[in-house]
Amino acid sequence: MSEITSAEQLRELLGTPMPRAISKERVALHDRDLEWIDASPFLVMATGDAEGNLDASPKGDPTGSFVHVVDRHTLAIAERPGNRRADGYLNILANPHVGLLFLIPGRNETLRVNGRARLLRDAPYFDELVVKGHRPILAVEVAVEQIFFHCAKAFLRSGLWKPETWDPGVLPSHARLVKETQKTEETVAELEAYYAPENYERGLYKG
Repeated sequence: MSEITSAEQLRELLGTPMPRAISKERVALHDRDLEWIDASPFLVMATGDAEGNLDASPKGDPTGSFVHVVDRHTLAIAERPGNRRADGYLNILANPHVGLLFLIPGRNETLRVNGRARLLRDAPYFDELVVKGHRPILAVEVAVEQIFFHCAKAFLRSGLWKPETWDPGVLPSHARLVKETQKTEETVAELEAYYAPENYERGLYKG
């Protein structure tokens, strides 16, 4: 093995970025950023604790009720009922730095936003984030420090949006994965019933 141990070695291997790759960074939300965020139903939120341990968590909601833009430098992401682990939120309490990756299904580019976050239990804009009669449990309000569009190469290489490459049955059902990888008293049949779409979806917005 030949390990890279310095920025100089890394630059020697990768080369220097194109001027356009450097100049694309912004510190305020452009109109096109606002349009992208409004059209995105899904993002990944990266956080880290005080010791540098990291977490990346998917977030999703219907467009229009998912992310509220407070102003050109601030946005807020609604939180819905989940498994209550709160890994990312505990991280934010210890270390406010967050990274967001906004996706639009079918688009190979992504929007990256980095900034500092705080957790709010309520705010006037919560009423704009209601889905199926349910207000958010909390919101992650992010002060934007860096924002830019990321190119399509990773999505093109992976063929992520090409249905002909999809094979969801390559692994067992989620219920079987849970039974095989966790200690749980439920049987596979009970887990299959719990994770059945018609049952699971009933609790998407209920605590």
